[in-house]
Amino acid sequence: MNGRDATWDIYSEVLRRVREQNIGFAVGGGMAVGTYVPSRLSTKDIDLYVKPADRHAVIQILEDCGLRDYYEKTPYERHWIHRRYEGEAIVDVMWGMPNRRAYVDDGWLTRGPEIELNGERMRILPPEELIWAKLYVLQRDRSDWPDILNILQATAPTLDWDHLIDRVGADAPLLEALVSVFRWLSPARASMIPASARRRLKEARRSTASGIPHDDLLDTRPWFLPRLEQERKAC
Repeated sequence: MNGRDATWDIYSEVLRRVREQNIGFAVGGGMAVGTYVPSRLSTKDIDLYVKPADRHAVIQILEDCGLRDYYEKTPYERHWIHRRYEGEAIVDVMWGMPNRRAYVDDGWLTRGPEIELNGERMRILPPEELIWAKLYVLQRDRSDWPDILNILQATAPTLDWDHLIDRVGADAPLLEALVSVFRWLSPARASMIPASARRRLKEARRSTASGIPHDDLLDTRPWFLPRLEQERKAC
């Protein structure tokens, strides 16, 4: 992206104040995806990932910068995200996953690469944590799987697969499903996934198999259509 505008002036001021308070953060969203898949770069907003203990300080910074709570325009869940805006600038502060499966820790903030964008240096979420966070965004009206399939296409041979599988834990069958789709889409690239990682995913699927439904991890709303939802609850 060439040049700067008023939106980036706001982002720069927010980043400057966060750094002044020595608050650790990493950038996710479209900027992170675009780091690994340049054709998918989006700078329409900025997603700041911070540890839960730091969220109030960052929210105060946004308020001090004059940004207004997006809740006034559109209500949103507040247990994992806080959104503020001014004009076209939108800053999202995130400290966990919507499904409460995990919260941000040092690994999210320190393992990713540093980039420079519009004169600002920032650390980006590691690809493993980015995939992990987006893995659960598989809803009837929204899916982040296209993003993570593209990330896999770009990074499959270099990913720290052991770290990613450890992070996903008991939800490894969902990761294996993603890898299965990736293998179908891009067999040659998928063949570069280490054999040890493929074995671990298969072993995890066998060891964690159960009859417990997990649709609530994908959406807080009923994931299935009403009739199917009633049938599921009756089982």
